[in-house]
Amino acid sequence: MKLDDDDFTLFGLPERFALDPAQLDARWRTLQAAVHPDRFAADGSAAQRVAMQWAVRVNEAYRRLQDPLKRAAYLCERRGAPVDAQSNTAMPPDFLLQQMAWREALEEATDVGVVEALEAEVRRHEDERLGRLAALLDGAADAAAAQAAAGEVRALMFVARFRDDIERRLAALESTP
Repeated sequence: MKLDDDDFTLFGLPERFALDPAQLDARWRTLQAAVHPDRFAADGSAAQRVAMQWAVRVNEAYRRLQDPLKRAAYLCERRGAPVDAQSNTAMPPDFLLQQMAWREALEEATDVGVVEALEAEVRRHEDERLGRLAALLDGAADAAAAQAAAGEVRALMFVARFRDDIERRLAALESTP
């Protein structure tokens, strides 16, 4: 293992979007046990500092691989198509119209049931996009697929933020007598 190994190599996993969560968790526990600074207590402070660097690196990689959007963005970047969500917010017009309709529906909703129905619709949409994303990232590994995958990641980031808004709205409606 080298500190500059990519996350997949570090974890001994194939470079794919579709990962087995149990395998990822098991590998994380194994790596953490191997690099935990307490194992190096008798080896002095320099060895503990190196172990701490390793522990941080393993945790960083685990968090990235564990989260589907972070994993997808990482794969896009590795394939030459960074997501650049801060500077590239371009979305297809039909997606923007869908977002506007959802936001309007959420703003107008005064009933928990209506918000829950909207949440279910958004989750279905998210699942469809995640399916397309998996096909793009685990299918043909060419530049066009990576660019399309980066666009899907950006869209899914919007969807994730909107689902947070839905959760806040549900909490507000449920706390209102």
